[in-house]
Amino acid sequence: MNTIKLVLLLSSLAGVLMIVGYFVAGKIGVAVAFILSLLLNFGSYWYSDRIVLKMYGAQEVSAESSPVLYDTVRDLARRANLPMPRVYIMEQETPNAFATGRNPEHAAVAVTTGIMKILDRNELSGVIAHELSHIQNRDTLIGTVAATMAGAVVMVATVARWGAVFGLGEDGGGRTVGLIATAVIAPVAATLIQMAISRSREYLADASGARMSGRPKALASALAKLSRGAQLKPLDANPATAHLFIVNPLSGNRVMNLFSTHPPIEKRIERLMKMKL
Repeated sequence: MNTIKLVLLLSSLAGVLMIVGYFVAGKIGVAVAFILSLLLNFGSYWYSDRIVLKMYGAQEVSAESSPVLYDTVRDLARRANLPMPRVYIMEQETPNAFATGRNPEHAAVAVTTGIMKILDRNELSGVIAHELSHIQNRDTLIGTVAATMAGAVVMVATVARWGAVFGLGEDGGGRTVGLIATAVIAPVAATLIQMAISRSREYLADASGARMSGRPKALASALAKLSRGAQLKPLDANPATAHLFIVNPLSGNRVMNLFSTHPPIEKRIERLMKMKL
């Protein structure tokens, strides 16, 4: 069911991009939008992990420099039959974590210094299991592709907006109206689809992470602490990368659920508390 939903959502996102391309430049626009999507996704596939790790100043650690974190990642990776990912720490007081990488063989897990200060060993294990589940489920790639395609829609919609302003639709009033409607509606539709993908993958990572660690209540406890921490000290995060984190790093700014990268924390905790292994 999750796979079917994901395919439908990604197909919808691709469809929005093609529609935008059509209203901008007809059949040629569709072709250009398709090629743009391929190029952007190729770039995100190969380079997104390096970009996001550098963006947050993440420093790679070893078993010697950060034994508790490293050993936790290694033990859970072995339990899940995953290759050992690279392990990073970000010098950030806000407690949070994310996983990135194009596949399990090129994955990385990063946590903030803040998370190491407030979580006990079982809670940390739950968080790391959640992130390793993202790697196992290929969510790191899926989320990056969805974000890239949504960004492409916004980019092409911007062209449509300027096209309407400067009369690219002068061959007919209907074309101009189409450009304006596309410029307004398409970015909203693309964002809603991207957010829906992100929320569904968070629920899945919670469930599979709880099974991996064997401690759903510890993960629930960790989420409660991280959510409070994010509200007290919101991370200075790029909104384009918000979907990567275990809790919304922008939680200090209240947004409607439909436009949130993460499900309500209360619902995530409720599901975990009801889990039976």
